[in-house]
Amino acid sequence: MGRLFGTDGARGVAITELTCETAMNIGRAAALVLTKHSNHKAKILVGKDTRISSDVLESALAAGICSVGADVEILGVVPTPAVAYLVTEYKADAGVMISASHNPFEFNGIKIFSGEGYKLPDDLEESIEDIVLDNVKPYTVPDHSGIGTVETLETAADEYIDYVASTVEYDLSGMEIALDCSNGSSSRTAEKLFTRLGAKVHMMFDDPDGVNINTNCGSTHMESLMAYVKDHKLDAGLAFDGDADRCLAVDDKGELVDGDYIIAICAADLKSQGKLKKNAVVGTVMTNMGFNKFCEANGMNFISTAVGDRYVLEAMLREGYNIGGEQSGHVIYLDYATTGDGQLTGAHLLSLINRRQARLSSIATLMERYPQVLINVKISNEGKANFKTDEVVKEAIARINDTLAGRGRILVRASGTEPLVRVMLEGEDYDEIDALAKEMADIVKERLG
Repeated sequence: MGRLFGTDGARGVAITELTCETAMNIGRAAALVLTKHSNHKAKILVGKDTRISSDVLESALAAGICSVGADVEILGVVPTPAVAYLVTEYKADAGVMISASHNPFEFNGIKIFSGEGYKLPDDLEESIEDIVLDNVKPYTVPDHSGIGTVETLETAADEYIDYVASTVEYDLSGMEIALDCSNGSSSRTAEKLFTRLGAKVHMMFDDPDGVNINTNCGSTHMESLMAYVKDHKLDAGLAFDGDADRCLAVDDKGELVDGDYIIAICAADLKSQGKLKKNAVVGTVMTNMGFNKFCEANGMNFISTAVGDRYVLEAMLREGYNIGGEQSGHVIYLDYATTGDGQLTGAHLLSLINRRQARLSSIATLMERYPQVLINVKISNEGKANFKTDEVVKEAIARINDTLAGRGRILVRASGTEPLVRVMLEGEDYDEIDALAKEMADIVKERLG
């Protein structure tokens, strides 16, 4: 992680941590770094989610971009993957999404995409950080005739919907589903998309007011959707996060189908059609042990990366794989998208179910999930800095690993987007790993909280 950018962009409490000045300076620096080889007047697209702070940060970001001579096209409220898609569609030099994803409304963030629609690699983010934080390169300020302009692209959401719909070969006719939009970006797109695909749609949490994004809803709070699907006897439910780059599902029995299951189902379907490139699937160190067993049993290679969809994508691009993602619901279909896309993922999942005339609950049995316990421990900034060097924490991790002795595993990592340490244990015996997870969490809280 860099000094400004974490695993998923720059993020912080809006206005007090992620200030308007910071947003303006990121806009300036990104325009300079990403357009330095351009021989034309640069164009940068800017999208946002539904947070109350997104408007003011949009204005600050656009001001920074224009101040160094690049033009801005405002996309309005759109999903993050819409920005990635439209950057390439409009041959823009870069794209920026203002969103803090699954975080509460008081947070916001800035995610930057290259002209090819990919999240920036570490070296480009570091170049932007150097300008913003260290002023290593003075801002190039044009004269009054050379500043950028701001225009609004009114058709952005509809163009994105058209594209996602075009990737789905088998429609959803006859399906009745629920969509939890997390009061976020998908509130503008999901109903139209899935209705166009033929499904009868029940909408949930699709009335954003600026402060209710991700509040007891969406992919981080699945309880309401699970109950709704079961009570209304629907075929399935899909939940997105605030910027709709994640998707989790609920089956016809009201049970959660997480990202590992979704990837397993979709990868197995690709393999059956001869479309799984290099016979491989990419996940992370957080991927459930059951997924590894599933890959072994089905003759697939499992590739593990560090946590973060950007690292999954880097492995996919480097080696030529076409599907990968995270348990949290970031799923990358590289044949169709350059980043995780919750609505595209959900549409393809439901399409394959409908094509097979099967129930999601029956298809999800292809993988057996190992019991897993995840505890988030809030820590101080000083604690986050000391996380990797604290000897007591390191000794506790080693001791618990020895205790599990091949029957499970422990993973303790600092969040790349929040002031948290995530304690994850996995194994055959739930009671054992639950007790060990709580023990480890107490140690982390005592040492780093």
